[in-house]
Formats: sequence, C-alpha cells, structure tokens
Amino acid sequence: MKKIQMVDLNGQFQKIKSEIIDGIERVCETSSFINGSDVKSFADNLKQYTGSEYVIPCANGTDAIQVALMALGLKAGDEVIVPTWTYVATAEVIALLGLKPIFIDADKDSYNIDVHQLEAVLTSKTKAIVPVHLYGQCCDMEPIMKFASKHNLSVVEDNAQAIGAVYTFSDGKQKQAGTIGHIGTTSFYPAKNLGAFGDGGAIFCQDESLAKTIMGVCNHGELGVKYYHDILGVNSRLDSIQAVVLNAKLKHLRAYEIARNSVANFYSKNLSEISAIEVPSISHNSTHVFHQYVMKIKDGRRDALKAFLAEKGIPTMIYYPLPLHYQKAYSHYLRGDENLKISEQLATEVLALPIHTEMKEEQLQYITDMIKSFFL
Repeated sequence: MKKIQMVDLNGQFQKIKSEIIDGIERVCETSSFINGSDVKSFADNLKQYTGSEYVIPCANGTDAIQVALMALGLKAGDEVIVPTWTYVATAEVIALLGLKPIFIDADKDSYNIDVHQLEAVLTSKTKAIVPVHLYGQCCDMEPIMKFASKHNLSVVEDNAQAIGAVYTFSDGKQKQAGTIGHIGTTSFYPAKNLGAFGDGGAIFCQDESLAKTIMGVCNHGELGVKYYHDILGVNSRLDSIQAVVLNAKLKHLRAYEIARNSVANFYSKNLSEISAIEVPSISHNSTHVFHQYVMKIKDGRRDALKAFLAEKGIPTMIYYPLPLHYQKAYSHYLRGDENLKISEQLATEVLALPIHTEMKEEQLQYITDMIKSFFL
C-alpha cells in the first residue's frame, strides 16, 4: 500500500504534468512573469466557473481579505464580526488594519459561524461581517445577508476552504461560495482544493466600482494611470507561473470535488456507527467540497486516537487546537460577555483524516479499520 499522506500533491501533478510544464515554458519564453496573459486567462476562467462578475487575482488569501477590507474604506476602531473558530488569517488582517475583531461562536453541526449570535454582538461601531466557509461548505448566508442589509453592514466572505461549494437560498436560487457577499476572497495555497505551486489568491466582486477599487488597492493604489496613486494600496499580484498551474487544475476542479466527496462518503459510511465519533454533517442548504474531513471524537479520546493512528502510519491534523479568542495575540479583544462554548469544545474534539484526490480504497479501508480497532 502506498504511504498515506494528508495531501498528495505530486500524484495530482503527474496527471496534468505536460500541460503545466508546457505552460511554464511558455511564460519563461515570453518573460511575461507578472500580470501576463495567463493571469488574465485564469481570471476569466475563474469568473466563468464561479459566476462572479469580477475576479481579481492577488498574491495570497490573507492579502485577499486585507485588500477587501481596505477597499471598503473601514476606519481604525470599526468593529468586524468574525468567527472565533477559524484560521488566524481571518482575524489577523482585521487587527493589522486597526479594526477590532468581534468574535462569535461556531454552529455545533456545520462548524461555521453561528448566525444566531449576530444580533447580540452588534454595536454602533459594527461595520462588517467576515463569515468563513469552513472545511468545505457554505455558512448560512441568507440570514447573514439579511442581517447585513438591515444594519448597513458589508459582508466579506472568507472562501479559502470552500471554492466550488454551492449555497441554495430559500427561493431556490443558487450561488457559489464567495459570490454572495459584497466581496469574496479565496486562497490558492498548494493544499487547497484549487492549489497553486506557491502562494496565490483571488477576490470576487459583483459591483463594478468596488471591483475597480479592489484592483487599485492590489496595485499600489493606482486607479488606472500608471505612477499615479490615488488611494492607499499594497503590492499583491498573482504571478503568471502560478496562473498556469491554476488554469490547468481549474479544468479538473469539479472532478476533484467528486473525488473528495467519495472519500468523505467512505469515511462516514464506515465510521458513523461508532458512538464516540460524530462524522461531519452536511448543511441542507449547501453542498460540501470537503477541503477537510473533520470529525468529532467524544469522551476525551481524541488525542489518544491521534497518537494511535500515528503509530499505524496514518497522519491526522487538528484544525484547530485553539479558537482565536484563546490565542495570546487576540485575547485582549474579548469584551467579557461572549458565549463561545461550542468553539472551546470543538478544540478538544475535532480531528481531520487524510483527504485528497488521489486516495485509494485500500488506504481508506486501512484507515477505517484502524479506527474501528481503536474503539471496538
């Protein structure tokens, strides 16, 4: 049996190797390394795939969130509602811009932001919400957008983990994750469902004026005339070689999603009868692209299971060992009246199993057999 990995990027590469090598050679021959034709082509292709009106590639997913918040013109001291159960990058840029992250809890089933807590944390300083589509499925965006509209708030979707996931509104209308809020962001970190061979990101927008501002922020604040800087900006661009890789993978993204769901279905089918395990739930109004397969291990046995599986050659990960409000860098943002108990509990229970597009049934059977042997 082939060695089990959390992510098998080389196996994925081998299937599209020739297209990627040819594209990289073309970029090297033309020497169009920054904002070349491949970047423009990728932006157009991603626009078509997602249905977004505008797609602005950038250097990475963290930059994407920062640029989005800068484009909205938020001011120091403004409050931004963000889940405490997420990767640090989501709150990191909020703090770096002098804004104040306001943490709310996770939903116990989807792990996504608990929409029922929005009203409780709203103040006169609240200006935006950054929902995170965690592990591969959409937050409950309809009530989020209604709440934002009611209170004149901007919504920036952190879609680093759920590109391709589809949300269904109560009227049957469907939109892809990242295209629902005022701005959407994503990451092309190599291990993502759509991953580059280095860093990369993109920003989605449906408003022409806002899209132009986002483009300007990404390019040192230039709004159309070279060397004229009308707004405060940054240097955040996707290079052409990464665009080649992403263009090649984008053609297979739907197939990657199907492969990941097949892995997830195998896990859930084989592990759901173990009482100490709670397999991931799929929201009724979102598809799941399973960037991660994150289950909950009850009865305080998570760490023992993790150690046992490591001995058997099965890697696992804990996403995340601490919610953000427990992190030293962010604890001072707490007001003292938050109810964040679900996230605190998740930190003691969650465990992610290997999931990627190249997994074989032999590997999956071995993994589930070893888990069963631990519990049964």
